Amino acid sequence: MDAIRLLIADDHALFREGVQALLAATQDVEVVGEAATGEEAVAQAKKLQPDVVLMDINMPDVNGIEATRQILRTNPDVGVIVVTMLEEDASVFAAMRAGARGYVLKGAHHDEMLQAIRAVAAGQALFGPAVAVRLQEYFRSLGQDADVPEPDVFPELTNREREVLDLIAQGRDNGQIAEELVISPKTVRNHVTSIYSKLQVAGRAEAIIRAREAGFGQDGKG
Repeated sequence: MDAIRLLIADDHALFREGVQALLAATQDVEVVGEAATGEEAVAQAKKLQPDVVLMDINMPDVNGIEATRQILRTNPDVGVIVVTMLEEDASVFAAMRAGARGYVLKGAHHDEMLQAIRAVAAGQALFGPAVAVRLQEYFRSLGQDADVPEPDVFPELTNREREVLDLIAQGRDNGQIAEELVISPKTVRNHVTSIYSKLQVAGRAEAIIRAREAGFGQDGKG
């Protein structure tokens, strides 16, 4: 039986090295390549034709959600497993809509990650236990909180990032956003940087345009 061909896409070298070390003793998984950016992940997937891709969400240039879409557009047989520190419902559903067949948290036990790789390579869909719990909670809460933003617009953003983007679209500066959300200015800056990266925008003006086109910033709701 041929070994599972694996591509590791993550911008942290330590994580890539850790996965390599995890799989060194396995006989059925072979790491055929690595990628440190979203664009590189797409290019490597096209070149190497892996069976499975471990994909980080927060990747430079092209985020992991969009990279997943691009990879599956040209090779729908590839099994993508999103591996991230994020646990927000919007991220889980964005990964699912992009076509990912697995979603595992970076803090997951090594056995869980290996199980996910093998399951996805076999054509199954597998979401880690922590993610499965969040999915259950999400469906249980449907219809209970009308103020929770729908994940259909900018699904790659977390709920907090959507709140920040809504305030940006209303014309608020970082100081005003920090005061309104009762968080530190540094935390606001981190959210804004993440929003720019995920939406692939160059700055605040472009972010406002994208947000308002999507319906954010109207009557104080996003």
